[in-house]
Amino acid sequence: MIIRSNRKLKAHYHDLGPGDIFIGMLSSKYLNQSVLIDLLERGVICLPSPLSQNLNRSKVAQALIFKAWMLPRTSVITRRMDLIDAINQYNKHGIRAVLTKQEGMHCGHGVRRWENIETLYNIVALSKSSYPFVLQPFLNDLTDVRVIIVADYIEAYGRHNPNNFRMNISSGGKYYPYALDQEQEKFCRSVIERGKFPYAHLDLQITQSGEYHLAEIALNGGIKGAGISRQELDKKKKSMLEELANP
Repeated sequence: MIIRSNRKLKAHYHDLGPGDIFIGMLSSKYLNQSVLIDLLERGVICLPSPLSQNLNRSKVAQALIFKAWMLPRTSVITRRMDLIDAINQYNKHGIRAVLTKQEGMHCGHGVRRWENIETLYNIVALSKSSYPFVLQPFLNDLTDVRVIIVADYIEAYGRHNPNNFRMNISSGGKYYPYALDQEQEKFCRSVIERGKFPYAHLDLQITQSGEYHLAEIALNGGIKGAGISRQELDKKKKSMLEELANP
């Protein structure tokens, strides 16, 4: 059986078993993780994969799984002790300004810059509601690149905001064409493979020395700046999922 909507998934949920397929993103806001685990344990194939759907919704999960692809010393902070440990490491390496990403916030709204990590500690350490979050060094002069990959289709464009370190176009950033080289494409596809994404919108951070790191990845994201239309892109994604369901 192939299920293509959340309504049908709900109707047939308890009848599904090995070999059955669900195509689509789960819409049960508070039960997504439990449902994905349950379907996975019962042998139901989910497209996109349960791992990619979970990573799509969590910045801290991305920082855990994709740590090797991200800026060095990117950390997941889940409690005060994690932050104390990070203070020791950041000060040891002479890192002053830091960046935090709040879980559950999008479009750059949950991204904050701190002059030093002690200021961050003084603000968030005593509030349990501050955790978890992603901690990274703050670097100036990074080139921000959005990459869209669906099977053989690939497109990239840079984003720049002279008035704000948040490069998101929704936060006032401007876009321009960017030519992705073969090594950068290989890097992106290695991230996609690790997270079991069928397709992805990736944000890259490229340093002045030419090093590149993953900032974030999503199954769906903004495409203002891309040459492809939303309708055409959604069609490519749907076609790819159908091909995966019917190899």
